Amino acid sequence: MTRQPHDQFAKQYLEELLSPLGTVETSRDVPSEVRQVDVWFVPASSPSTDSSNLGLLGKMAATACLFEPFRNAPTVAEIHGCLLKLYSLRAELLRKARREKRSVSEDELPLLWILSPSCSQRLLNGFSAKLSQDENWGEGVYFLPEFLRTALVAINQLPVSQDTLWLRVLGKRRTQQQAIEELLELPKESPWRRNILEILANWRINVDSSERLSNADRELIMNLSPAYFKWREEAVSEGRQEGIREGIREERRQMVENFLRVRFGEIDAELEAIIAPMLQLTPQVLTRLLFSLSREELLLWFGEGSGVEERFGEGKREKVENLLKVRFGEVDQELADKIAAMLELPHQELTPLLLTLSREELLEQLRGEHS
Repeated sequence: MTRQPHDQFAKQYLEELLSPLGTVETSRDVPSEVRQVDVWFVPASSPSTDSSNLGLLGKMAATACLFEPFRNAPTVAEIHGCLLKLYSLRAELLRKARREKRSVSEDELPLLWILSPSCSQRLLNGFSAKLSQDENWGEGVYFLPEFLRTALVAINQLPVSQDTLWLRVLGKRRTQQQAIEELLELPKESPWRRNILEILANWRINVDSSERLSNADRELIMNLSPAYFKWREEAVSEGRQEGIREGIREERRQMVENFLRVRFGEIDAELEAIIAPMLQLTPQVLTRLLFSLSREELLLWFGEGSGVEERFGEGKREKVENLLKVRFGEVDQELADKIAAMLELPHQELTPLLLTLSREELLEQLRGEHS
């Protein structure tokens, strides 16, 4: 189901990012059989913004190029199809140059960037794709032999940095989830932030409108939901839409219910009881917890009643450490030193601290209580 909405999203997304740097044409027809290049880009001589703002994507857009983004890892046949588009477009450009009686060097011909959420070793070996030895492209960017002018980008292998953010948004699962979290943390005045949030929100709407959602669709909706709700909230605060606020809470509840069904098969009475407290969290935190915590852990941290404290048993420290890893990515020494203090707190005091405070706020709170 997600293939067509993803194609539409990826083209709109890349067009939004690249248009300040040059001419962008989506779904460009190429000769021979009717084929369409997903995104054809030609850099402007005087772009309206610095390409470095787009990091690695801006570096790719330094020359004329094709972008072929895939939602799922491409097959061998799909890679061949991308190469055929490149060769067809290359032949068209060479014919045009001959008609205009001018020469075209190899370096002037377009590059092909195949953007994939992942690349198997078999695929890389089969196309002799290797990391660049000449330029600093970093991990995850595999170049085919020189004269093919093509690279496979394994998005899940890209370093996690601001430089790769705009490409990682096109990834899947945790890669995309983390990139969207980073996008939401950008200042409101950051270039592209507002428009990209709207594009991500529209992608979620398109996927969610299907009558038959697969598990992959529901997972995608969960990934996109923080961006969607942030866009809705900002739209309300800016007065750009009316009547939005009333539906946000109900939509968030539906999102949580759908994800619980995907993970656990059904929503029984125990899970039903913890939905309301989960909705008090921000979409970013909630999404991460729903992806990472087991059913037992969700009931432990969001459940209420006299039996909650007993559920910790002897593994309370392990459960606290796991939640800290989910919230903050790792348990560094400073956090580890405070776990003993956390374990002294009763469940009803510890839970809101771990679920709602930032790392800095949590450490400050614990320092204050034990000063």
